[in-house]
Amino acid sequence: MVLEGIDQAGKKTQTRLLVARLRKSGFKTTSLSFPIYNTPAGRQIRAFLSGRSAPPLEALHMLYSLNRWENKTRILKTLKSCDVVVADRYTGSNLAYGTAHGLSLRWLAGLDEGLPKPDAVIVVDVPVPSAFRRKKEKRDTHENDGAFLLRAKTAYLRLARKYSWKIIRGTGSTEQVHKNIWNIIRKVL
Repeated sequence: MVLEGIDQAGKKTQTRLLVARLRKSGFKTTSLSFPIYNTPAGRQIRAFLSGRSAPPLEALHMLYSLNRWENKTRILKTLKSCDVVVADRYTGSNLAYGTAHGLSLRWLAGLDEGLPKPDAVIVVDVPVPSAFRRKKEKRDTHENDGAFLLRAKTAYLRLARKYSWKIIRGTGSTEQVHKNIWNIIRKVL
């Protein structure tokens, strides 16, 4: 299961709540969050997000994909050892943010060809102004660019239609958003 959406959409909170609910329901469950920063590609991604480096956009999105490839063994082991794995971002983020940067969807999708595919993808959709209000300080490169986040949001919605991802509104209460996610997930289990 993957939760996607722009920065500050509430994915981390909803991932935590979903893992807790799945465990309470008797499922052996864990979560992953991408990018994973303690790898070579992850450290380079962190340098970009903090403004310390500015690689060409193609290289940046190759790094995001490489980060998943670096962790493929970990992903596969986690999938084998658990009933359900909930990911806070995965391949869909690279598609949305990459196309928002003007890169080819086909090229971006090819970068992740061969990685495990999720059983369900849910896009937590929030307006960009709401995302901005959720984090006022220590924003990364993407979080500071409202126009870019709007393009990423638009890309997520377009991708959701193309790939039959589910979309839920992320502007309700934390509990209501969780309830909406749970109603989708329980149909997949």
